[in-house]
Amino acid sequence: MTPISEVQQQITTLQGESNPEATDHRLRVYSDVVQLIASTDNPTPMVRVNRLNPSPGFEIYLKLERYNPFGSIKDRIALEMLRGLNRGDKTIVEPSSGNTGIALTGLANAMGIPVQIAVPSGIPEEKKLLLRLLGAELLEADDALCPMFPSEGARGLVNALIKSPATKDRFVSPNQYENPLNVEAHYRNTGPEIWRQTQGRVAYFFAGLGTCGTISGVGRFLKEQNPDIRIIGVEPAVVNHKLPGLKKISNLAPEYVPKILDRSVLDEVVEVADDTAFRTALEMARRDGILVGPTTGAVLAAALNYGKTRHGLAVVISPDDALKYLSFYKEFLEAETGKPAERTKEFDLSNLVCPLSKIKAVEALNDLSPGETARLLLADRESFKNTVQEFNRLGLKQTSSRDDAGRFVLMVTR
Repeated sequence: MTPISEVQQQITTLQGESNPEATDHRLRVYSDVVQLIASTDNPTPMVRVNRLNPSPGFEIYLKLERYNPFGSIKDRIALEMLRGLNRGDKTIVEPSSGNTGIALTGLANAMGIPVQIAVPSGIPEEKKLLLRLLGAELLEADDALCPMFPSEGARGLVNALIKSPATKDRFVSPNQYENPLNVEAHYRNTGPEIWRQTQGRVAYFFAGLGTCGTISGVGRFLKEQNPDIRIIGVEPAVVNHKLPGLKKISNLAPEYVPKILDRSVLDEVVEVADDTAFRTALEMARRDGILVGPTTGAVLAAALNYGKTRHGLAVVISPDDALKYLSFYKEFLEAETGKPAERTKEFDLSNLVCPLSKIKAVEALNDLSPGETARLLLADRESFKNTVQEFNRLGLKQTSSRDDAGRFVLMVTR
């Protein structure tokens, strides 16, 4: 019997090192982790939704992107962007709600490239732990999961690093919001995979709106094959949401919409509330045995509703799985066990400035009973920053967002 090392050497010799397109995926033997990333020759699986879908004339298939090596659809674009990046000897820095950062860090490790990832403080703790496990240097920003403006939060932090005279020669960003390779990855691979896997029967395609690379690339490819295929984008119902990776683009000024979005392929945009998204994801696990994240829950909820009045075959992008969001699911699971709902008191400190706002925030916390949560409203960034730092010093776990009035919302439980 030929030793595995010799088989590996033969494969490397025949196809060239780190060349996924030439890999013989039947053998499932690879020279490095890069070759595991999905491609037309190695597509991620599609699984039909059975028990959860009440509409027999509307077939729904989930395309499970969790089968990429770093667990999400972002593995595809991370590879494309790294290959196309003129890095020189600079450190890569990128804002991310988690998945892109995880993919970039894993691939950068395999390629020997230094990387730093800027993340919103509100992303799931599981994603932060995965990034630390991979050795990423984390830059945490106190902002919502997906800020409206590129100058805010994690995106603003990265923009400052790559543009500041003091740091611009040290850092370079792939910039997933503007990089055309984000779209190209899906046009060349994800789209053709779906067309082949459905044997051209796909009539509806559903994907979340985040950087908008997936829906633009897949949508363009599918429309070229059959202009009648309907492309449906899914967004959160509100600006401040708990669906990592999604962005509400409706009614957003053009300068704040991701530049790579190709609106010409979009037939419709559907909004889904957080609660609907989470509960659909939980039902997916319990009815069909497929573990998905809340973003998948949102996209799937849109497809299920669509299917009530339509017929045909639909493909739903499932960008990752449930394991990165266990802490987010916790409150839904606790509610089912009859655990008392979390008690919340609101403190409007938006008429105060620092340091008085910070002092009043700590006083508000001291007035809480064990198990109660404070919802603090702060008007200016300085008040917010100093309050967050004080709570961090006290060892308190907190989440943050922005309300429709632009105020900072800080949630902390005693």
